[in-house]
Amino acid sequence: MTAARSTFSGAISFGASAFGLLMLSPIIVLLALAVLLGSGRPILFRQRRVGRNGRPFDLLKFRTMRNGLRGKPITAGGDGRVTRVGRVLRRYKLDELPQLWNVVRGEMSLVGPRPEIPELVDLDDPMWRAVLEVRPGITDLATLIYRNEEEILAAAENPERYYRAVVLPAKLRLNLEYLAVRSWRTDLKIVLLSAWYSLRPAAFDGARVRELFT
Repeated sequence: MTAARSTFSGAISFGASAFGLLMLSPIIVLLALAVLLGSGRPILFRQRRVGRNGRPFDLLKFRTMRNGLRGKPITAGGDGRVTRVGRVLRRYKLDELPQLWNVVRGEMSLVGPRPEIPELVDLDDPMWRAVLEVRPGITDLATLIYRNEEEILAAAENPERYYRAVVLPAKLRLNLEYLAVRSWRTDLKIVLLSAWYSLRPAAFDGARVRELFT
């Protein structure tokens, strides 16, 4: 089954996200209040990302970094820009919840390759063009396998260079491998595993995730 036939990239993605926004609205309000009380406004962080067919859009997250600070686009573990509330949100991936609205707007899907910032996207690269044929997602196989990405980057001498040279190409290969075999069943497995590891981050096992999809 091809990526285009995956039910999670269409009406089910929209319906599930709209339902999720409704059911999770009390939690979303509490998280927004935590960000506001912890570090003030703005509550949301908007960042330009590259979407399907190379179209840019603004990805939404709860803000996890100190307001007004600028720095490298790559975040490694121990980054001093991350706030106290932000560390909790990032550990449990709760900062990603506003992207349900990106899905409702049709800019993203529940499952699909994670969108990157324009500076990291090469539209002349055949691998990138293939990945950008589908809507980007909140989660995917590469996101699961690299759930501890910040820890990996923290161990690198130059996190940004390591991300560009090693992590990003590996993610692209995983994206293409997954898109070649994805189905509604595998998409559902991705969603359930993402939710499970968000609830229990200490249980994360990247090698086990790889085994489940090989």
